[in-house]
Amino acid sequence: MKGESELKKELNLLEITLVGIGNILGAGIYVLMGRAAGLAGNMVWFSFLFAGATAALSALSYMELASMYPRAGAEYEFVKRAFGERIGLFVGLLVIYFVVITSSAVALGFGRYFSNLFGSGYLIGAIGLFIFLSLIMVYGIKESARLAILISLIEVSGLLIVIYTGFPYLGTVNYLEAPDLAGIFEASTLIFFAFLGFEDIVRLSQETKEAEKTTPKALLIAIFFTVFLYMCVAVTAVSVLDYRVLGLSEIPLADVVAVSLGNDAFVIMSWIALFSTMNTVLVVMLGGSRIVYGMAYAGSLPGSLSRVHASYHTPWVAIFGVACLSILFVLLRDIAIVANISNFMIFIVFFMVNLSLIKLRYTDPERNRPYRVPLNIGRFPLLPFLGTLSTVFLFSQLSLDVITYGLILVGIAILIALLRTRKKGLPGTQ
Repeated sequence: MKGESELKKELNLLEITLVGIGNILGAGIYVLMGRAAGLAGNMVWFSFLFAGATAALSALSYMELASMYPRAGAEYEFVKRAFGERIGLFVGLLVIYFVVITSSAVALGFGRYFSNLFGSGYLIGAIGLFIFLSLIMVYGIKESARLAILISLIEVSGLLIVIYTGFPYLGTVNYLEAPDLAGIFEASTLIFFAFLGFEDIVRLSQETKEAEKTTPKALLIAIFFTVFLYMCVAVTAVSVLDYRVLGLSEIPLADVVAVSLGNDAFVIMSWIALFSTMNTVLVVMLGGSRIVYGMAYAGSLPGSLSRVHASYHTPWVAIFGVACLSILFVLLRDIAIVANISNFMIFIVFFMVNLSLIKLRYTDPERNRPYRVPLNIGRFPLLPFLGTLSTVFLFSQLSLDVITYGLILVGIAILIALLRTRKKGLPGTQ
């Protein structure tokens, strides 16, 4: 049975790095740039830097843990090793929430661009996207990754166009002007969503060649590249358009390019944003289906979710399960609210991942670590500790509405985790 359920190792360093970059450079920057500028003013570049630094701290923990346990379960596997099956299952369920809600939010963004370009309803575009991408993902991981890489190149070209068109405007505004300090960090909390995606590199590690070495390298390259590119785009955007105008835009980067290059450029950027949102949904669902597969394979979710297609060697039941749940959540409409609900989930997940690394330094010190987080006091890792503090700080910036929605979903996850572990007769730790 296990031999039939194993995933094939298909991805090399270049492919997995480009998949990660493509996912990070997805809908976040194309959709949320305007809202962030409205909150942080001309200092939105610092909001990106702060959010990127916070993501990088947690990425370091992912790197060490992925080198220790290169399996498809990722966060579920890490937390389970540190705190037991019950808490691992709870964190795994939060990741599934994140995947489903993020996919839905970004698919809505795709649907609106689709509607703008073709005139049809945005729901048709969003649901059609899920069906199309599900079929590609079932067909093969290699094909899915190649599509993601192709779209990643389109995404990067779009951001380079924004930067290029803004060159004549650079230096025309005060880049330290902001409405207030709180707005800068509120913007950081919102656009943290724009950095999410690096963890999908880890979720695909079971299909990555020499994952213990390849996955940490891919994470490091993807994070540094995207932080630099985002800051350049942020500086350019507020140079071309007043941040108050940007704050009201639903399609901010297209509006920025339209100022300098006219309506034709607006249409081109709309097409690029269409592909970008498609790519984000593709890679988020790829990673999400693998964590569902990994949890089912370990027995924490129904075994049927670990079924692998006999011909294509892909977890087809998990893929269609994630797609169906995502379609249900398409009814959530406000992308900023939904992005912050996703952030709510991932802040808790990152907190637990950093905590897991700290605990495993003491409870499993002998395990081989091809990558080890630097800056330690004895066994105690300083950077993961800073990672836990930074996620708590950003969590504190969330609105009451977002926290309320998040707590309801967390309550459901706790209930499921209790019922599943009780059914299996497992203690809280193992």
